[in-house]
Amino acid sequence: MALNYIWILFFVIAFVIGLVKLIFFGDMNIFSEMMNSTFSMAKTGFEISLGLTGVLTLWMGIMKIGEKGGVVRIFSRLVGPFFNKLFPSLGKDHPAYGSIIMNIAANMLNLDNAATPMGLKAMKEMQETNPSKDTASDAQIMFMVLNASGLTIIPISIMVYRAQLGAVNPSDVFIPILLATFFSTLAGLMAVAWHQKINLLDKTILAYLGGLAIFIAGIIWYFSSIEKEQIQVISSVASNLIIFSIIIIFILLALRKKVNVYDAFIEGAKDGFQTAVMIIPYLIAILVAIGVFRTSGALEWTISGISWSFQQLGINTDFIPALPTALMKPLSGSGARGMMVDVMSNYGADSFAGRVASTIQGSADTTFYILAVYFGSVGIKNTRYALTCGLIADFVGIVAAISMAYLFFH
Repeated sequence: MALNYIWILFFVIAFVIGLVKLIFFGDMNIFSEMMNSTFSMAKTGFEISLGLTGVLTLWMGIMKIGEKGGVVRIFSRLVGPFFNKLFPSLGKDHPAYGSIIMNIAANMLNLDNAATPMGLKAMKEMQETNPSKDTASDAQIMFMVLNASGLTIIPISIMVYRAQLGAVNPSDVFIPILLATFFSTLAGLMAVAWHQKINLLDKTILAYLGGLAIFIAGIIWYFSSIEKEQIQVISSVASNLIIFSIIIIFILLALRKKVNVYDAFIEGAKDGFQTAVMIIPYLIAILVAIGVFRTSGALEWTISGISWSFQQLGINTDFIPALPTALMKPLSGSGARGMMVDVMSNYGADSFAGRVASTIQGSADTTFYILAVYFGSVGIKNTRYALTCGLIADFVGIVAAISMAYLFFH
C-alpha cells in the first residue's frame, strides 16, 4: 500500500509543479518534457528487464545446479541459527536460506549481476510458504530491507568511476563507504526487528553480528595497511575469483551427487526467463513515476529548499552539491550513478563534493527499484512497512556517508 501512495504522490507533485511552471513562469514545454520522460523511462524499464533476462537465465541455471548439488543445505547449516532468529516464520532448513546468504554475499562483493538473480530466487522460495500471496510476509520484508541497506565490502564499481574521472587515489572512499553501509544495514535491521518484535540482544544474534563487526574491522585494518593503489587491483581480483569459485564448487558438488549438470542448468534457466518477463510491468511503473518527478523539477526544488534550511541554521553546506545523488539513490540506481558522475565531472573526482557523492552512492541500495523488482517478481502488492524500513536504512546510510566524508576528507 505504501508504494501505491508514493507512486500517486510522485505524479501529483509533478503535475502541481508543472502547472506552477506553466502559469507563473511561462514554461510552455514542461508538460511536453514530462510526457517525453514517461516514454523514455518506460523504454528504460523494458531495456533493464531485457538486460536482466540473460543474467537471470544464467544465474538461475547456476543456482539450480547448486541446489541439486546440496549447496542450499550446506549454507542453511552454516547460517541456520542466525537466520532462524532473523526469519523465525521460515522455520529451520527452509530452502530460501541458501539463496538469501548467497544474495547477501554477492551484494557485499558489489556483484550486482549475481546478487539480483539469487535475490529473486530467494523471494520465490519464500513466496511458496507465504500464506497471503499478495501481501509481503515478515521474512520477505526482512530480506528486502537487508538488500535495500546494501551492505558492501568491496565497492569496486565506484572506484572504477573515480579512476575514470581522474581521481588520484580512486579507493580513498573505500573505508568511508564500508562504515556508512554498515550503519545503513544495522539501521534497517533494527527497524524491521522493532516491527517484528525480534530480540536483537539474543546471544545467537549478538554472536553473528559481533563476528561480522570483527570481520569488517579486519577488512578495514587490512586495506588501510596497504598501498591505496593496490586496493582496487586486490578487490577486483578477489571479487571475480570468489564468484567464479562458487560456480566451480556448485558444479563439483553436483557431479559428486551424480546430477546431470546441463539439464539442471536448463531447468533453472527457464525459471530465470519467466521471472525477467514478470518483472517488466512493475519496473516500468516505478521508473515512469520517478522520471516524471525528476523532470518536473521537484528534485531540484527539494535540494534548493534543503540548502536554504542548512544555511539558515549556520551548518556547513559544502556537501550540498552531492545531495542530488542522495535524493536520487532510493529512487533510481542508474539515476544516482549519473548524479555521482555529474558531481565528479563538475567539481572534480577528488573534490569534497565528489567524495561525498561517491560515499553516498555506496552507502545503500536503491529501495524503490528493489521493492518493485523483488516484490513484483512474486506478484506482491501489499508491501506493508517494507518501504518505511528501507527508507530508514537509506536515510541513516546517507547521513553516515556525509558524516564519514566530513571525518575523512573535510
